[in-house]
Amino acid sequence: MAQTLNGYEKWITRNSLGLDVGVFRSVIGNYNFTDDTGAQGAYTIFTVTGDVYIQQIYGACKVALTSDGAPTIEVGITGNTAALIAQTPGLDLDQYYLWQDATPEANPGVIILLGRSWLLQNGADIILTIGTADLTAGDIDFYCNWIPLSVDGNLVPA
Repeated sequence: MAQTLNGYEKWITRNSLGLDVGVFRSVIGNYNFTDDTGAQGAYTIFTVTGDVYIQQIYGACKVALTSDGAPTIEVGITGNTAALIAQTPGLDLDQYYLWQDATPEANPGVIILLGRSWLLQNGADIILTIGTADLTAGDIDFYCNWIPLSVDGNLVPA
């Protein structure tokens, strides 16, 4: 297969992009607000290298989030901290809730498959940002389905 870039043709082969080109990969990351810290700030959930296409990302709350205040949480990248999952009141995530947008859903949650995908370039790590107030407990598993786009494209839990 050939691709035309800026007036010249570049052949794309299985070896030029790595094994299993075009195959979605899935990865699971976790953040525990008791073990990892619930303090306000940004925390890396997935480390990204190269360029990757993200088809979907969502969180599955395993232990309800708690706080003495009114915390906010969001998932994105440095410079756009709510790019992937919109800012949400942290206390809206109860046990077994699905978090993929500003309104978490009770179990069973419907995963949005169409209309939400992203291209992350140049190793932009995926971060969880805690704002407004500290969280004192809670546990979220983060699921991400993605495809590498560059030779060095990769996405792994932090």
